[in-house]
Amino acid sequence: MSTSRPRSGLIDTMTAASIAHRFFVAGRSKLEIAEEFGISRFKVARILTSAQESGLIKISFELPFPVDVEQSERLRTAYGLRRALVLSRAQSKAERPDLRRRVGALAAQLLSEITVPGDVIGLSWARSVNAMAEAVRSLPKCPIVQLCGVQAGMDMRDRSVETVGRVAAVAGGESYPIYGPLVLPDRRTTEILRNQPGIAETFEQFHHLTKAVVSIGAWQENESTVYDSLSPAERESIRERGATAEIAARLFDADGNELSTGLAHHVLAIPHEQLRAVPEVIAVGYTTPKARAIDAVLRSGIVTSLITDFDVSELLLQLISHRPLRT
Repeated sequence: MSTSRPRSGLIDTMTAASIAHRFFVAGRSKLEIAEEFGISRFKVARILTSAQESGLIKISFELPFPVDVEQSERLRTAYGLRRALVLSRAQSKAERPDLRRRVGALAAQLLSEITVPGDVIGLSWARSVNAMAEAVRSLPKCPIVQLCGVQAGMDMRDRSVETVGRVAAVAGGESYPIYGPLVLPDRRTTEILRNQPGIAETFEQFHHLTKAVVSIGAWQENESTVYDSLSPAERESIRERGATAEIAARLFDADGNELSTGLAHHVLAIPHEQLRAVPEVIAVGYTTPKARAIDAVLRSGIVTSLITDFDVSELLLQLISHRPLRT
């Protein structure tokens, strides 16, 4: 598309500007404009196209939210998502805590707009999901379900139980927490806790989930709740099996395949097949160290909506261009 303006005369330029004003501002149809100026509607269309190409007309979007529309659409199309929200380039230039609050606010806005009465919403633990919970201002009445147990060593205010409680208070619905650790020492302990009345009630709600909000973790230190809960030997063993990403304590390799590592029997978390069955899964994934993990999770097909920052979106578009999705 040409960006240099052709040397049109004053009369031609004013005619084009008048036609453009009638079409874009006054809302007149091309046929109405053609009749007024005594030309064909095809010539009106050519004048409008030429005016845009020459720079006489510049169309801009002033969104009330800090989202890059073009980048969001490119990312949505590349990964076949239902929605993608990419934080604008300017808003993405921030320290991690501020970036977390900004993507959390977008997640809160999206969840508020798509939730309807009768939904059952699941939340996994993550600081970004906590940021979303802080930003949610209204929701239709619906139950809120905790998707996985509590990570050891977390401040009480940041734990998933409190996050679920905050969102349930906004929604005015039932809260289904998991009062138990995320990672357990063995399969028998896990089975005992899953059968405890309160936890069993929460696990039963997994069958009814209609929406879930999860955070994408990378299989590296400080980037995954599960990784940080394991011993160095366990982390390395799982890495050698190809672990790249994690959501709600479920692991994925670089191609988006579920990893069977035995860890599933040692965590209090929604089973992989039930998470995959949720009709709407909103994933929050931000900061460039997680780019490959985000790419891996998007390849799994579980995520329907992604919220990320601009720098990550550029890396994702590079990754998908070099290694397209399987058809």
